[in-house]
Formats: sequence, C-alpha cells, structure tokens
Amino acid sequence: MGGARAYTRLRLIPGIPYLVVSFDRFPAFFQVIHIAQAAPLSERLPEPASRRILWGQTLILILLIGWLYVSILFRLAEQWWHDPNFSHGIFVPLFALFVLWQDRARLTGLPRLPSAWGLLVAAFALCVLVVGVLGAEIFLARVSLLLLIASLTIYFWGWRFFRAVLFPWAFLILMIPIPAILFNQITFPLQILASKLAALVLPMAGVPVLREGNVINLPAMPLEVAQACSGVRSLLSLMTLSIIYGYLTETRIAVRVLLVLASIPIAVVANSLRIVGTGLLVQYWDPDKAEGFFHLFSGWLIFVVSLAMLFLLHQLLRIGRREEGGRR
Repeated sequence: MGGARAYTRLRLIPGIPYLVVSFDRFPAFFQVIHIAQAAPLSERLPEPASRRILWGQTLILILLIGWLYVSILFRLAEQWWHDPNFSHGIFVPLFALFVLWQDRARLTGLPRLPSAWGLLVAAFALCVLVVGVLGAEIFLARVSLLLLIASLTIYFWGWRFFRAVLFPWAFLILMIPIPAILFNQITFPLQILASKLAALVLPMAGVPVLREGNVINLPAMPLEVAQACSGVRSLLSLMTLSIIYGYLTETRIAVRVLLVLASIPIAVVANSLRIVGTGLLVQYWDPDKAEGFFHLFSGWLIFVVSLAMLFLLHQLLRIGRREEGGRR
C-alpha cells in the first residue's frame, strides 16, 4: 500500500473524457485547486474592498436619482412652503422615515430575496417620468419617484421586504399635491356643501339668510364661501393626521380605517361651523371682523376642534370595545 499511487479522474470541460491524473506527482497543484474551489465567490475579494465597491455603487445610484429628480423635489418643497393647502406635505416623509426607523429590528431580520421584476417596475417608473416631464404633468413626474423607490426596493430586497414597508411607502402619496383639475373638482362641491349647512344653521340663531350658490346674503353684508374657505385644506390635513394618529395609538386595522373615513365628515362639519361663526360675527358685531386676525384665528380654532372630535370618536370606540369585552 505504501508504494501505491493515488489516482483520480478529472473532467476539465463538460463533454471531454475524464483525464487520469496522479496526485502524488502534482500534490501542491491539486491542493491549490481544492482551496480555490472551496472558497465562495464573495470571499475572493477582501471584505473592506467589497464594502467600498458596494458603497460606491450606492453613491452612484443616489447621485443618478438626484440628477433625475432634483428639480422636481425642489418645486415640491417650494409648494409645501408657499401653498397653505399642502403645507402638511413636509411632515409626510418625516413620518414615513419614523415608521421605518421604529420597525428597523423586524426589517433587518427579513431575508433578502432580490427580484428582477424590480427592473420592469423601474422601466415603468422612468416612462411615467418622461411622460410627466414632456407633458408638463408634474403630478405624474412626482408619482414616478414613488414608483422608482418601489422598484429599487423590489430589485435589491425582494417582494417580501416591499410588503413589509408597504405602509410607509403608500403614505408618501399624501406628500404629493393633488392635480389642479382634480383639486377644483373637490373644492367647488365642498364650497356648496359648506354654504348649505351654514344657511341651515344661521336661521336657528336668528340670522335671516338668502343663499345664492356659494354666496350667503346676510342683512349686514353678503358672505362668500371662497375656495380658501371650502375646507379642503383642513380636510387634507386632518386626513393625514388621522392616519398618523391611528398608527400611533391603535393596533386594530378596522379602527384605523374608521378614523380616516370619519375625518372627512368631521372636517366638513367643522368648516361649516366656522362659516356659521363668521356669519354671527358679521351680523352681531362688526363686518370688518370677518377679515384679518379673527378669520385666521377661527381657522386654527376650528382645526383644533376637529382634532378634538377625532380624539373623542376614538375614545368612544375604545369604551365600546371595553363594554363588549366585559359582556363576554
């Protein structure tokens, strides 16, 4: 046995017959081959070098996305700052980042299963960007950024990871202002509804009213329910805050959805009460008080009342749940 030689069959290329090779003639060579085959591909580069390459690729990707969307994001931030109807948008990405940070332990524990479907979604997002830019439809250009974020998430981490971050990703849609054509379709019915409710309540307080469309004619002066007084501003803000409030204080999905849906009638009723208060102020005090500080202050006051009504509704739902649990 001591003088026997060890032989092995080695196939170098598929389809080529086996070669019979003696190990004792080339021991060092086959030892190197064995080590090279045993080492995974990811370990062939030193880990610091791999990390540098990864960070470099990430930086290039961020710079490329920034180059595509810098003007779009700048105009979006400018609209948040100057348009009171969408000033709540600045808090939307901050809350989305907070949700991701709060859920970081669960997200880091998820397996990463990259999917090539992300490339298809990325291609669709870029097509939406091109259509939005060439067609001067800024809403589509802004939505394409959300689609691109979804595509990168799917491509690098997979569908399961995307489902885990679906809520903060979907919440980002609230940071994008509604297109003007849709915004006008919402505000005018709200103007008519608010003026109808105010014209219904004011006679109960002894104020004679003649309503013509969105104009409420009072004995002192006509009161116009303008677009700024339609309540759409408080509606969008209250709806956004109801989502945040429901996420932070409630675990039941049904109750969260109910709070969001309830924010719509609450905002409408609260805005109608603001118009009623303005009508009483005009009729019994001073018509000039309908403008300026009192007008602005009433807007903030009614919004606080709306938040209080939303909080009260949530407390009633909690009490009902406790009573139902006590009966069981």
